[in-house]
Amino acid sequence: MHIDDEATFNRAGSVRILGAPWGDSSRRGRPYAKDPSVVRFQGRYLMYFSLPSQDDDRAEGWSVAVAESDDLVAWNTIAVLPAFGDYDATGAAAPGAVVIDGRVHLFFQTYGNGRDDAICHAASDDGTVFTANPQNPVFSPTGAWTCGRAIDADLVVAGDHLLMAWVTRDPEMRIQMVGTARAPLGSAYGPEDWEQLSVDGPALAPELPWEQECIEAPALRWDGTTFTMFYAGAYNNRPQQIGWATSPDGRTWTRGSDEPLIPAGRDGEWNSSESGHPGYLRDHDGQEYLTFQGNPDDGRTWYLATTRLEFDGPDPTVDIV
Repeated sequence: MHIDDEATFNRAGSVRILGAPWGDSSRRGRPYAKDPSVVRFQGRYLMYFSLPSQDDDRAEGWSVAVAESDDLVAWNTIAVLPAFGDYDATGAAAPGAVVIDGRVHLFFQTYGNGRDDAICHAASDDGTVFTANPQNPVFSPTGAWTCGRAIDADLVVAGDHLLMAWVTRDPEMRIQMVGTARAPLGSAYGPEDWEQLSVDGPALAPELPWEQECIEAPALRWDGTTFTMFYAGAYNNRPQQIGWATSPDGRTWTRGSDEPLIPAGRDGEWNSSESGHPGYLRDHDGQEYLTFQGNPDDGRTWYLATTRLEFDGPDPTVDIV
């Protein structure tokens, strides 16, 4: 579903978006799509996103869905992934997709298990039909600083490794934080393949006033020298906004700015309640994009939209209206 008035909604605060925001209305009868991860695969764009349960009051039943597009604006849902086993029977969400050697590798979280939620892995030759990793779940963090939960995985190929950023909470389940891990490229990406890089503490934890108690939804970029992580600060609709950080090694991260790169929109705009959960794409022509979620009604609806990225050295900029 598209918002009809593109002229009204064709901006995110001061950030221009491509076309009109989009949401899938198949489950709740209103636009509702979250947590985008976009790849270009076999000549079209595929977006992996979180599709909610049928009932507003039901926590179980979230799914990972797949939509396709020719232009990053008009999307059509083409698949909903089934549960792969007991581990994701209550739900799955927050997919992170990466193309490796002509296959889509999808990393997603189990949903509804609290501290026991973990990262799982599946792979596909066509982008829609996936075979689950028999070792699922493949990653949960360890250490005194974390509750052991892992959600919101995102990945990027860097040399001979696959770097994964993931999200956890402190032992009291109050503060949301980002950690990183890596696995050898071409491995099974099972539990024994991941080296946790965030051993003694998080890669990023909330520090700035606008981040409140939450850093989540990492989206990774690698240019051959520097990693960039786009991230969401603050829990949903408080408002969540998008910042960025850089790292030379995937372990140690430095914020690029004290202010959000993509703020929540102004009153009356499609993302006035938040701009959140980014997904990064480098297209086949070198153009770079962020797709992110937003809504104007404290989460009754959820839309997804895409903005162009440019880089001045390591610093990202977005298209200003």
